[in-house]
Amino acid sequence: MHTIQHSAPDSLAKLVDDLQAGGRYTLTRDEAIAALGITDVALTKAVQRLVAKNRLAVPRRGFFVIVPIEYRQAGAPPPDWYIGDLMAFSNRPYYVGLLSAASLHGAAHQQPQEFQVVTDGQLRPMAAGRGRIRFFKKRGMESTPLVDVKTETGLMRVSTPEATALDLLRYLDATGHLGNVATVLAELAERMDPMWTVEAAKLDGSLANAQRLGHLLDLVGAGELGGGLADWVAERRPRYLALRPDRPSDAALKDRRWRLLVNEQIEVDT
Repeated sequence: MHTIQHSAPDSLAKLVDDLQAGGRYTLTRDEAIAALGITDVALTKAVQRLVAKNRLAVPRRGFFVIVPIEYRQAGAPPPDWYIGDLMAFSNRPYYVGLLSAASLHGAAHQQPQEFQVVTDGQLRPMAAGRGRIRFFKKRGMESTPLVDVKTETGLMRVSTPEATALDLLRYLDATGHLGNVATVLAELAERMDPMWTVEAAKLDGSLANAQRLGHLLDLVGAGELGGGLADWVAERRPRYLALRPDRPSDAALKDRRWRLLVNEQIEVDT
């Protein structure tokens, strides 16, 4: 988190104005109390007044988002303005993932209704104005390949296109269904690299995810991305598994390249 370094303002409203003038859009309770020299009770009242005026939003207790005039109606700037500070305040590692990451990589066909963030523990959803943030728990998330993406207020961590593709299958309940994933992959594939796809699959650690990803890449006409991935899968000699594990697969067609029982007809939106 940042530190506040200027002459002591005489009110929370003035402090908020000063921070925004310096290009900063977040503030913590402890920082505000230290800067203003007021009690916790007095700060709570001052925060309530600014929230009522749509000048501050509070996605998490003790963490305030400054709302510039162009976002007054929305109630807060978008989550990408403050996600890095919010996760630092929460003392959690994070990356922007799933449909939010896909959208940032240019696959905007399926616009997410929420800002999707992966972290290492269970966190309840948060909201600031119209912006809703949903969290997904991932073990071993530190091995996920990430890139820094520039935002209005700095940088945020985002899963690479290849890691995003695998996460879309890992968290299928968040992405809708396989047709949705295939639709996103049709656009995301343009940003994916064959070698990094294999690397991401190795780091992801789920052979089943790799098999399903390979099948979907073939389906959307991006089979050339899966060459190295198919070799890596074949070396592991996996048993056949169902494309949709929650459905019967007795009479399913076999995809021999990916050792999958194709028990769902997938439609890709264009």
